[in-house]
Amino acid sequence: MRPLCLSPHLLVWLPAGILLAIGCFSADNADTPSVLVSNNKVESDFASYWYNGEGELNTYRLEQSRYGEMRDGEVVMVFVTEPFSKSKQVKPDHPAKNGTDKISVIKLNHIRRFSTGVYDYSMMQSVFTPVDLTTWKKTLKTTVTSQDWCGHTFYQLNYEGGKYKVRGFSYFEKEGDQTTTLKADLLEDELWTRLRINPNHLKEGVYHVIPALFYSRLAHQPLKPRQARLRKVKKENHTELLLEYLHLDRTLIISYLPDFPHKIIAWEEIQDGRPLSRGWLRASIKSAYWQQHDNRHTGLRDSLQMRCR
Repeated sequence: MRPLCLSPHLLVWLPAGILLAIGCFSADNADTPSVLVSNNKVESDFASYWYNGEGELNTYRLEQSRYGEMRDGEVVMVFVTEPFSKSKQVKPDHPAKNGTDKISVIKLNHIRRFSTGVYDYSMMQSVFTPVDLTTWKKTLKTTVTSQDWCGHTFYQLNYEGGKYKVRGFSYFEKEGDQTTTLKADLLEDELWTRLRINPNHLKEGVYHVIPALFYSRLAHQPLKPRQARLRKVKKENHTELLLEYLHLDRTLIISYLPDFPHKIIAWEEIQDGRPLSRGWLRASIKSAYWQQHDNRHTGLRDSLQMRCR
């Protein structure tokens, strides 16, 4: 193990090697888009990594601010490619029958768990970003659900007609049941998937950005675009992607490895000079996890150094 200095606020220990768990082949997962089939080494590496019948599982140690205090927790990020229906914006039951309605996306399932005193928070987000960002410029769908002992909330954004259709459901009166639309600006939540596809697609500059749904939920902020500056900072062993909001004292720093497959090794979210959340990579494996659901597979959780049972 060796230390990587990420920022004045972050220090992460990166495992010397990457753990691999060999899983069974999934026909759905092997549906390689034609845009990736070429003699180009980058595209070849992408196809062999993301279309080999496995997903990538990552666990992180979490520090999450809630009610003015930092809480210890755990994050799981699952990255996997899947076929996706353009018209229904769901994973099709029979991809082979979907024809031109089917495209390939990289899906992120981001699960965040932490406790506040006696009760628990469990939050999950799914992001569906087309692998072919040349043809498909926008993330097509993202959903967030948040559960705690007070109740639960759910939000979903769908890319429709050049805009994002937003539907929200909450036990809070002010947030209530709502349906609205937003201009299809850059989603903060798609930075994670775009990094994994190709960091070069994320150009430095000032953008209108729809803030993270986790942040909007915990801060009880209305969902609306805000101006933010996107920039990259090269460090000795990694690169930082910084999203700095211009009229909201909040910054997101995502630390990732510059070489393919651009693993995310840490992040930090800062507001008013104080950390809102930060995480450090514990373990990363490749696995056909959807086939490993029996009791005999429970030991695989140890490979991920998971604390939550």
